[in-house]
Amino acid sequence: MSVHDLHGITLESLLTRLVAHYGWDGLGKRIDINCFISDPSIKSSLKFLRKTPWARTKVEELFLATKFTDE
Repeated sequence: MSVHDLHGITLESLLTRLVAHYGWDGLGKRIDINCFISDPSIKSSLKFLRKTPWARTKVEELFLATKFTDE
């Protein structure tokens, strides 16, 4: 998969899926971003990721690398 495979997937649905798969603890261990570690929420994480391109890229890369069991 490549970044082009993310076409049509919103950042919110991508993040929601990662949280469901890894949980906040697991996500925080894989990507060291404070919004995943300290009082995490979808809303605060989305706000940060939309303003921080390097962090969004890390989240997108993790999403592409993750083997989801429901696929």
